[in-house]
Amino acid sequence: MMKKTASLLLFSALIGLGGVALAQTMDSIVGTWKTFDDETNQPAALVQISEKNGVFSGVITKVLDTSGSPTCEKCTDSRKDKSILGMEILSDLKKQGESYSGGHILDPDDGEIYRAEMKLKDQGSKLDLRAYIGIPLLGRTQTWVREK
Repeated sequence: MMKKTASLLLFSALIGLGGVALAQTMDSIVGTWKTFDDETNQPAALVQISEKNGVFSGVITKVLDTSGSPTCEKCTDSRKDKSILGMEILSDLKKQGESYSGGHILDPDDGEIYRAEMKLKDQGSKLDLRAYIGIPLLGRTQTWVREK
């Protein structure tokens, strides 16, 4: 009986920790996000956002829209003509209050690098990305959806 009670307590603790981990994940941009094409609003790619030493970056882990080029033909930096799959497109974001800013995002379709700001919404299930040149007013916003 004692062994069964100890096992039940351990199981309950593990479930509780899992809930805490899930809540922490939903409060962070770390995870996998589905992006959408600006023109067609169709799923475009999956981006894995990770954090290292308080700095967030994102890599394309899966291309969903295969109608475009599989390489970054219009890139002007070291990513020129490299495969989009596995490419880091988001870099240098830092959490500042409720948002993430100070970073950059590459649009593989036009090869442009924009400043980036992000903010979680809908209890962490969506992410608003503001990409801009100069000031945030001169930009566009995309909504990414968290993959389960």
